[in-house]
Amino acid sequence: MPLRVIAGSARGVRLQTPRGSATRPTSARLRESLFGMLEAADADLSSVLDLYAGSGALGIEALSRGAGRCVFVESSRRVCRVLRDNLERAGMSDRGEVVSGRIGRWRAHEDDRFTLVLADPPYDDGGAWRAIERAIEGAIAPGALIAVEHAARNQAPAALGGCAVWRRRRQGDGAIAAYRCLVSREEAEEPQP
Repeated sequence: MPLRVIAGSARGVRLQTPRGSATRPTSARLRESLFGMLEAADADLSSVLDLYAGSGALGIEALSRGAGRCVFVESSRRVCRVLRDNLERAGMSDRGEVVSGRIGRWRAHEDDRFTLVLADPPYDDGGAWRAIERAIEGAIAPGALIAVEHAARNQAPAALGGCAVWRRRRQGDGAIAAYRCLVSREEAEEPQP
């Protein structure tokens, strides 16, 4: 089944997927679940970071749904070319920045503060959680949301980058762990569902 943008201004645009098994695009059902959670949370989409970007499906979906800008970080230069083509197909090249870098080594610009972080690391990468923490260190805006796709068979950590787990969703072999970075003491005292 072809990979397509689900909703928003680029709805229906077909995205290319890199050849080979190096990337695993997030399924449409899991993307729909993720963006449903973000919509329910009234997520701030002004500045998005897409780590382990692959085809760019998550970040492009965010742009299609109104995100102001998205920085895509992907380690493979070949996959970065596919991602740039996908941004062009969706008509969003002007709001997307594609960076070739290894997660954990890559650092955001000093003045970047992301309101939403999306990460889809390889399911078998045991060091991905720590690499994500290093990548977002000092680059998260107050009240930001972090959403990480992971293998459903593995438990996500209770906290990531100083942010507590807010919601979890499972869909087949995949799962999403969403973290909310608190803005105020009152938010910290709200009961977790």
